Amino acid sequence: MKTFDLSLYLVLDPDLCQGIGMVETARLAAEGGATMVQLRDKGATTARLIETGRALKAALVATGVPLIINDDAEAAVAIGADGLHVGQGDLAAAASRSRIGPRMILGLSVETPDLARAVDPMIVDYVGIGPVFATATKPDHKQPIGFDGLTRIVAASSLPAVAIGGLKAGHAASVLAAGAQGLAVVSAICGSRDPKASSAQLLSEIEEARR
Repeated sequence: MKTFDLSLYLVLDPDLCQGIGMVETARLAAEGGATMVQLRDKGATTARLIETGRALKAALVATGVPLIINDDAEAAVAIGADGLHVGQGDLAAAASRSRIGPRMILGLSVETPDLARAVDPMIVDYVGIGPVFATATKPDHKQPIGFDGLTRIVAASSLPAVAIGGLKAGHAASVLAAGAQGLAVVSAICGSRDPKASSAQLLSEIEEARR
């Protein structure tokens, strides 16, 4: 049985993390309470992803926080990552599962209720739903869905869901009220001068919203 916590899901951005680097950002965020970390670097080669991913894995191993690799199944396997996350335009979920094997966590992005209903829970472990708001960290994103759209898509899915897209401090209560298990953030932590403090603040909001 795979165990993972979607509460505070950090998606690393190489540009936003430039100040202190992705590895140090991830380490500090995990100390502050981030529950999952995803390496997303669309401009990197597989070799560079593997190099960065191995450094991240080493930094996170003592924390118990899972490392997820975006899009690149080959890199995920080579790193010994905890999981892979794919979008609708990436390698199909079934093909991704066959590449990474049965033990690794597999996440899939969905943007509509129909896509959410079509996900096979025997293949995929969680869905990422969004974008809730427009975000500069992913300029080619689909039309923002807002919290109403998030609620509809979560309801259509049989899997645990994490919301993504322009989310930051102040959004936790609305995300959880929509039925998602947590929120994925990029600039709210990567763009912060103090990733540990930013993570702690976000996790505190999440825990407060659950009370």
